[in-house]
Amino acid sequence: MHLLALGLNHNTAPLAIRERVAFGPDEIAESIDKIVSRLNAEESGCISEALILSTCNRTEIYCAAEDTDLAQGALEAFLAEEKNLKLSELTPHTYALADEEAVRHAFSVASGLDSMVLGETQIVGQMKKAEKAARRAHGLGLMLNTLFQRTFTVAKEVRTATEIGAHSVSMASAAVRLANRLFGELGEQRVLFVGAGEMIELCAAHFSAQHPLSMTIANRSLDKGEALASRFGASSMKLADLPGRIAEFDIIVSCTASALPIIGLGMMERAVKQRLHRPIFIVDLAVPRDVEAEVSRLDDVYVYTIDDLGQVVQSGKAERQAAVSESRAIIEMRVQDFTHWLQSREAVPTIEMMISRARHMSEPVLARAKHVIHSGGDVDEALERLTHDLVKKLLHDNLTLLKNTEALSEAEREHLSTCFKRFYLERRR
Repeated sequence: MHLLALGLNHNTAPLAIRERVAFGPDEIAESIDKIVSRLNAEESGCISEALILSTCNRTEIYCAAEDTDLAQGALEAFLAEEKNLKLSELTPHTYALADEEAVRHAFSVASGLDSMVLGETQIVGQMKKAEKAARRAHGLGLMLNTLFQRTFTVAKEVRTATEIGAHSVSMASAAVRLANRLFGELGEQRVLFVGAGEMIELCAAHFSAQHPLSMTIANRSLDKGEALASRFGASSMKLADLPGRIAEFDIIVSCTASALPIIGLGMMERAVKQRLHRPIFIVDLAVPRDVEAEVSRLDDVYVYTIDDLGQVVQSGKAERQAAVSESRAIIEMRVQDFTHWLQSREAVPTIEMMISRARHMSEPVLARAKHVIHSGGDVDEALERLTHDLVKKLLHDNLTLLKNTEALSEAEREHLSTCFKRFYLERRR
């Protein structure tokens, strides 16, 4: 059994592609079930385990499969079919990593080395949610369970032993920085947050520190919106009221799980007129996007996507390079540990076969010894005979292999002899 990670991220695919292949929370369980049930066949590489990680910056499918080449093709076809994409649109942006490379990638992602914000910690929580979702969907087996438990351990080790998160510029602070460029101090601005998830919570904390004139949370669930608003002294509103009130706000930060845009061109055209062309600053952190792409063409509306903010957060990256090197050294050690575990798993079928054969050979020998003892024969003699016969039978295959080496090259014979000598010498110590 092998590991495979197939995906695309902010380094390989533009936002326009990433938003099309994103999986919403309500899609994960069904998609994992489809992968494991539909692709668990010889022509698909016998995929038996699957986990889907879908965030603003990446969509990745981790799986355990018998044949990684076949599994890669099957997963690409599955992803294209599920997301209504042509393979020619998808595959130029995807990467496929097998076994050791898949492990290294998972460890690097969890440690914040593969993030748009180098060293950010949010990805660990997102990976833990993905692991829980896969477990609930019965997508985890021995391989993926072991991989992700070790992934979380490595991420903790990296963050404890290095300063990978130091000097980090978050998406939330980058949004504030861009707003400051447009408005200067934010004491006269009204801020609207659309959504009530973790990213909106982080942004609300950063904007609150700027003491804007007001802050409002708009969310489908009014209770959840009110709960978040109460933490920051903000007001709340229903998302359904957004079209009639959006013109009230100077700054809009949106991050929902909506599959379709919730802020459209027509809505913003009306808002611009109502505001008499006073500027509106919009940060769209959602993938898929919450704001229609055409909105950015409007005069007096300044739209920044998550990729735009990615350019801002690169500052401070140079200061973290030493920590990156330390982090990669830790990851390499843990990758080797996991690789050794994988290699030991490869020997399991052979070990099981050897145990089964040894049991099969010992059964008639043991039966004869029992018969002699039950018939009143000498016990010591029966046990001595039992030991002799067992040793002879258990060594028979090895002795035959050593004697019949005519078909082997000289180097192969020498290697075989060395392996046996080393094994038996170590057993004697």
